[in-house]
Amino acid sequence: MSKARGFLQEFQEFAVRGNMIDLAVGVIIGAAFGKIIDSLVKDIIMPIISFIVGGEVDFTNQFWVLRTPEGYSGPETYDALTKAGAVVLSWGNFLTIFINFILLAFVVFCLVKAVNKARDRVFHREAAEPAAPAPPPEDVALLREIRDLLKK
Repeated sequence: MSKARGFLQEFQEFAVRGNMIDLAVGVIIGAAFGKIIDSLVKDIIMPIISFIVGGEVDFTNQFWVLRTPEGYSGPETYDALTKAGAVVLSWGNFLTIFINFILLAFVVFCLVKAVNKARDRVFHREAAEPAAPAPPPEDVALLREIRDLLKK
């Protein structure tokens, strides 16, 4: 019974420790931030790109059928073929997800860069001004004076 109590107490200390709480908060905020970034890419950036390109930037329905089940005579859509058991190489879906990833990574990079720049302006204003060099220690100053006198 004592070992179980010690184990539970050790687990409680681990779970309540600051790092664990910080990690949990980070995961929750990261998930919410991911939804914001996903919406930014999907709802704002992709429509602008579609407008510039002049069409839909969605390749999800692009695929190659590698093998159709025997006797299949249904529609040649991705959903119908996969439900029928066809072997389908869905390269368009991969390409769409890859493009979304690149755009998402670019947006996150720009946001992090902007936040870092703002943080530097706010918190490091004093650090931008060079500090005056500290005066040399007294013994070093005395040795320099002796050196200068000996040169004369």
